[in-house]
Amino acid sequence: MTDRSSTPPEDSGIPDFPPGDILDIVGIGFGPANLALSIAIEEHNAAEPGSPVRARFFEKQQSFSWHPGMLLEGATMQIAFPKDLVTFRNPTSSYSFFSYLHTRGRLVDFVNHQTFFPTRHEFQDYLRWAAERVDADVRYGTEVIGVDAVRVGTGNADLFAVRAADGDVVHARNIVLGIGLRARIPEWATESARCFHNHQFLFHLAEMPAPVHQRFVVVGAGQSAAEVVRYLHGNYPGAEVHNVFGRFGYSPADDSPYANRIFDPATVDELHSAPREERERLLELHRSTNYSVVDPDLIAEIYATEYRERISGKRRLFMRRVSEVTGIDETATGIEVQVRSGLDGLTDTLVCDAVVLATGFAPAPLAPLLGSLAPADMPLHHVARDYRLPTPTDVEGGIYLQGGTEKTHGITASLLSNTAIRAGEILGAVLERRRANLPGARGELPLLGRIPDQHTYATSEAR
Repeated sequence: MTDRSSTPPEDSGIPDFPPGDILDIVGIGFGPANLALSIAIEEHNAAEPGSPVRARFFEKQQSFSWHPGMLLEGATMQIAFPKDLVTFRNPTSSYSFFSYLHTRGRLVDFVNHQTFFPTRHEFQDYLRWAAERVDADVRYGTEVIGVDAVRVGTGNADLFAVRAADGDVVHARNIVLGIGLRARIPEWATESARCFHNHQFLFHLAEMPAPVHQRFVVVGAGQSAAEVVRYLHGNYPGAEVHNVFGRFGYSPADDSPYANRIFDPATVDELHSAPREERERLLELHRSTNYSVVDPDLIAEIYATEYRERISGKRRLFMRRVSEVTGIDETATGIEVQVRSGLDGLTDTLVCDAVVLATGFAPAPLAPLLGSLAPADMPLHHVARDYRLPTPTDVEGGIYLQGGTEKTHGITASLLSNTAIRAGEILGAVLERRRANLPGARGELPLLGRIPDQHTYATSEAR
C-alpha cells in the first residue's frame, strides 16, 4: 500500500469540548499483546522517571481474560513458558513466568514437573496476575468506537481523538491496536445455541439445551478441533462425536528446532526485508508449525481411543475424513447436519445436539475503528518494520498494530511467541519518534501537554 494523498480536513461533527491531556499512547484492547506493552512502559518509566510515557488502555471486557471459553481441563500451551510477556525483552523483569511461579509458591514444583509447557489454566492465571499487578491506566468495560486524526491549527494531523462508546474522548500521539482476531464462520452456518464457534466453547456448552440425540459434530482439523473432540468424548460418555474435516486425517504440528526458527525474533527482520514473493513462499511452506495441525501426543491419544472402540465394537468416535458440511437445519430438539464425502460423493444426515465450528480465525478488520485511516488492501501487505501502519501523508501520528501483520512480519504476528519483543519494539519506535520531535524542534506542540482550544478533525468515515 502506498501513502494515500491528503485531503483537506472537514468538520467531523464532533462537538467541541474543553481541552484535555495529551497521551503518548492509547492502546485499544488489553489482551496479552497490550498487557506486554503496558509492562514495557512501566519498566521504562521506572528506569527513566524524567521522561515518562503516558498511556491509557481501553478494553471492552469487564476484566482481563484470555480465551476463557477454551480453558479445557488438561489442555497445555503450544509455546514454551519463556515466551511470556517479558523474558525475551527483559530476562530480569519481575513480570516473568518464573517470577509468577515464585509468587504463587510453585517454582520448585514446576521445575520438578520438567516441562516447558504449562497448562492453559496456569498461563491464564499468570496473565491475570500480571494484569492485576501492572501500574497501568486500564479502562475495562469501555469499548472504543472510532479514531479520528486531529489537526491543530493549519499543520498536519499529529494527534488522534479516540472515541469511546460511553462518550469519552481522549487524545494521543500514537494508537496501538491490540484488537485480536475474529472467528471464521462458514457460509453454511448460522450461529445459534446449537451451532457455535469454539472460541466460546465452554460458555456455549453450558447454555446449550440439554442433549436429546447424544450426538455432536465438530468441524475442523486443527488443535482446537482435536481438543474439543477429546473434551466432548470424555465428558459426554453416552454421546457420539463426529469430527468432519477435508483432509485424510490430522496433521502433526512441526515443533522441531529448525522449523521453530520461523518464530525467532530475528526471523521477523529477515521476513520483513525479503521480497514479497519469497516471504509468501516461506510462510506457506511453514504453515505446519501453526495452522490446521495438532500436537502429536493428542493425535496419538485420539487415535488410541478410536482404535479401542473398533476393538470393542462400541463406536462413539467417528472421523469423517475428506468430508465437508454442506448444510444444516435446526429443529425444535436439535440440528440436522448434511455431511458430504469427497471420496464417494454420498451425503449423510446426522441429527445432532450441537455443531462446534473449530474453523479458525482471521484478523479483525480495521475499518470499523479507523474509518478512512484504515488501509484499503486487506490483508495488509505494507506495514513498517516497527509495526507502524502507513497513513495519509498529512497524518503524523503513529498507528501501530499488535496483530494482523502476518503478511509482512511472519507467523508470530498474532501469536504469543513474539509478544515481549514486539511490545518493546513498538515502545522503542514511539520513544524514537518523540526524541525526533522535541518541543520547538519544528515549532510543533510538545508530546506531553495540553490540547489548544483551536483544533480540527480529519475525521474517519466509520461511526
